[in-house]
Amino acid sequence: MSINVATGEQIERLKIFDVKDVQQLAPGLELRNDNGRANSATLRGVTFDPDQGTGPAVDLYFNEVPIDAQTAFTAIYDIDQIEVLRGPQGGLRGRTAPSGAITIRTRRPNLSSIEGYVQGTATEDAGYNVQGGVSLPLITDKLAIRASMLVDGNRLNQVRNIVRWDRSRSRTESARLSVAFQPVEGFDINVMYQYLNADNRLYPQVFGPGNPVIGNPAVGLDDRYTLAEGRSRFINNSHLVTVNAKYDFGPVTLDFIGGHQETKLTQYGESDPGNAIHSYAPTQITRSPYNVDSAELRLLSNNDGFFNWSIGGTYSKQTGNVTVDSPLDYIPSVPGVPVPVAPIFPLTGLISIPVSAETYSLAGSIRLQPTDQLTFEAAGRYSVISSKQFATISIPGAGTFPIVDFEKKLHPFTGSATLTYEPTSDLTVYAAYGRSFRAPTAGVGIPQNVSQDLAISKAERSNTYEIGLKTAFFDRRLSLDIAAFYQKFDNFISRFTGIATDQGTNIDFNGDGIPDGVFVGPPDGTVDTNADYNYNGDATVKGVEATISGRPMDNWDASISASYVKAHYDNAVLPCNTVDPVTGQSVIVPNPAFGGVNNVSYCQRDSRLADVPDFSLTANSEFRFGTGPVQPFIRGLITYRPSVFSERQQFRFPHRELINLFVGVRGEENKWEVSAFVRNLLNQNKITNISFNNATITGDNVLGGAGVIFDSGYRTVNLTNPREFGLSGTFKF
Repeated sequence: MSINVATGEQIERLKIFDVKDVQQLAPGLELRNDNGRANSATLRGVTFDPDQGTGPAVDLYFNEVPIDAQTAFTAIYDIDQIEVLRGPQGGLRGRTAPSGAITIRTRRPNLSSIEGYVQGTATEDAGYNVQGGVSLPLITDKLAIRASMLVDGNRLNQVRNIVRWDRSRSRTESARLSVAFQPVEGFDINVMYQYLNADNRLYPQVFGPGNPVIGNPAVGLDDRYTLAEGRSRFINNSHLVTVNAKYDFGPVTLDFIGGHQETKLTQYGESDPGNAIHSYAPTQITRSPYNVDSAELRLLSNNDGFFNWSIGGTYSKQTGNVTVDSPLDYIPSVPGVPVPVAPIFPLTGLISIPVSAETYSLAGSIRLQPTDQLTFEAAGRYSVISSKQFATISIPGAGTFPIVDFEKKLHPFTGSATLTYEPTSDLTVYAAYGRSFRAPTAGVGIPQNVSQDLAISKAERSNTYEIGLKTAFFDRRLSLDIAAFYQKFDNFISRFTGIATDQGTNIDFNGDGIPDGVFVGPPDGTVDTNADYNYNGDATVKGVEATISGRPMDNWDASISASYVKAHYDNAVLPCNTVDPVTGQSVIVPNPAFGGVNNVSYCQRDSRLADVPDFSLTANSEFRFGTGPVQPFIRGLITYRPSVFSERQQFRFPHRELINLFVGVRGEENKWEVSAFVRNLLNQNKITNISFNNATITGDNVLGGAGVIFDSGYRTVNLTNPREFGLSGTFKF
């Protein structure tokens, strides 16, 4: 298995304040947040959107406890180590994931001495980060506590709202308390509690010629403006407890890992980001409270010889009730008139989505070492996954209508096998196999009256084959890791966003002369909304990864990592957007290859699984001057990403060369450090995400027929953040 490791010291030195910045140390890894809420991870060309409601493609563990991306990505402080594990997961840990895992381990209390650190950082663009932690032994070598905290603020995407005279901003506060207890030798208990509150007010950036008819001016990319009149806000309030206990009986060790998470996510999302209709701000409010409990018990042998083994069992349960206030306003419109012809009739549908998921699993592994050079390891996991999801929409004056009803019980088997050969102490070669599984899920918040294939996805399975080598030379001053892999997906689950949808006929349910947002019957040829769907398609992933790192001289460290991955669908029929060449607006085009109800357009694709290039490269280096009590240094971090064409967005994303530079001094034994830094040294403003077409609002045609499109004249976009200078200081004791 290929692994990238970032130590706590590296994280502090590189000013990594959330997990998304770890991608700068791991080629082929992309971590994104385009809307202030949904954190997504892409590894080995395979992407995951947390709104899918499925198990993630890249799993996340916090002190070995499974955790969601929304919480894990938000606050990084007082960290001991972060690992990026590549390849299928599920043999040794409690959840299965097809592409990899990111594990985060916090610093634990020191049982023997008082220690701690304080770090403060400020930037020219009103960014700040203050964090620290301290360990205090209560009973030497027996009982200790560690307390740590974080306060962080910044301007997120640096967008200014020229209508509300406001700007994007974020504030995160978190505190953590850890207890370590070692009553006797061989018995360790570590308990951690973390509180997190994050408030992100991220306005969507727009650009384009605008619409002079309604007074929308031209906006350039470098302006970093939005004209949204409504709120775009995401609040995460979370409590997390992890328990790690271990007892060494001599021949065997018993491990327990437990976790409890209580989280409430609240989002206010403006549905008219381009201000296509002035003095109108339809806002969708999504509330996602949920509880997650997990426990894992493992028994491991402690043999030094030929045979080792482990057995274990896991249990996890997630419950919650997602509610969505969805705007269904009636907008009286006439073709050719650029504004509504009468006051808008407000109508809000309440979507309720109770969720219950429960998983039991049994796992085991063996390790055979017939010689000092040859090792064989195998692990397997049998799971029982039960999931219940149903969704309804309640419309005032019309009643409650079903959207989706889903209940499933599955019994997948996943696992892995690895053969390792070490001909010398400086060379290791291996071959590995992994099998992964992700359960199907019902779409969260999908429109009413759409076909079953859009509402419920199928189960996903994959098989991966990998070979690699790890070697060192020049008296181990340099090391080289290379891995090549091939992965075949059956029914890969992905998220397709902003898909133009025909829900059928919008009827006047209560007889007041105004359609009530209740749709019936087959598609009628009119685009009623844009929606997000989970969908399956067969896919293949193949690639090569390599890292060379070392210390060529005593005062010079360097590392270069590269990844080349081709991740593509295999002639899959997928939801897509098709555009009328005359109007430039989305239309539904039935696809005979699909053969079902065409609520959306379907395209046959061999396209990329994610909008990431095949090749990526990262490099970092530090050079130190002198050996005295005060040591100057210069450190650099480079990330290169070539341009890539997105079939989904019909847009070529430009190449990016992001350079972060640090210059400073540090004291003996790294007890203190003061540095100045610049992020995005070249000040590149490159598009990282873009909408398929202009931001629009669809009005209701009072004359009958197709809806009326109100066009803002803007596309929504995400850019790399501009160049930013900052100062940072760290003191350790």
